Amino acid sequence: MYRISTADFAALALVFLVSCVTDQEEQEGFVGIAPNALEYLNALNPNALNPNALNPNALNPNALNPNALNPGALSPAALSAIQAPGEAGDLSRQLLSYVVGCAFSSAQSFTFSWTDDSGTVRNEEYWGLIGLAQKWRDKPLGQTDQQWISACLASRTNWYGASVTISSRGIHSAIDKSSTPELSTYTRQEGAFWGNLFTASPYLKACYNEANRDHARSLNRECAAGHLDGSGAAQECGMIHVLGPCDSRCLPLNQQGVYYPGCGDDVIGGPGWTSTVITVFLP
Repeated sequence: MYRISTADFAALALVFLVSCVTDQEEQEGFVGIAPNALEYLNALNPNALNPNALNPNALNPNALNPNALNPGALSPAALSAIQAPGEAGDLSRQLLSYVVGCAFSSAQSFTFSWTDDSGTVRNEEYWGLIGLAQKWRDKPLGQTDQQWISACLASRTNWYGASVTISSRGIHSAIDKSSTPELSTYTRQEGAFWGNLFTASPYLKACYNEANRDHARSLNRECAAGHLDGSGAAQECGMIHVLGPCDSRCLPLNQQGVYYPGCGDDVIGGPGWTSTVITVFLP
């Protein structure tokens, strides 16, 4: 087990402080064992006590500053973002906790300190969970890993701030659940998420399973289905753009029916097409 000090934050802070990083087109191998079952709680309440709590405002691309980070060390801007005592700091810390959970395994953690408005020093330690980009500790993310982290963040956003247990699946070895017990428990496919928060024009996309749209809403999961306002119109979760039914945006589920092998907003193989997709199932 190892911990990452603030001096090592330069790579991890890229999530909210830089939009362009070293390009590593090929997905690399992954070390370690992913958590058993790989189910996790997601929530979106800025006041939630659960450390896996992400406000969709934290995904706002306006918070990304491509000029604020020195790749060789933690920049003053990066440190300031996670140590700020107010609401902006809360959002940055929420995003950071989510990022650590998506990227690191359960044997990895990220630690730092900040001082609140009363002068009390707060010592934070965020533990990994899923393990989608464990090598991020040592070097910048490549394009594929950028997309995995982005899809993970989108999939774990919740309109209401409600903690909902979800089963996230994909071609990545950390979430390939072709032979796991949760397949018989989490049987209602909600939809899929993909995108890239690290590009010059950050984006997140989602689609839904039409047959389970009402079921997802009944469980307070609406970022794929769309939140219905008082007029019955569907509202999106922050910058997560809902494209419509997954049947019109994705290849059919893989042979085991576990995940979509690819989704996009244009023709297969086009510039908007990707296999870096997280498919979410609900109980």
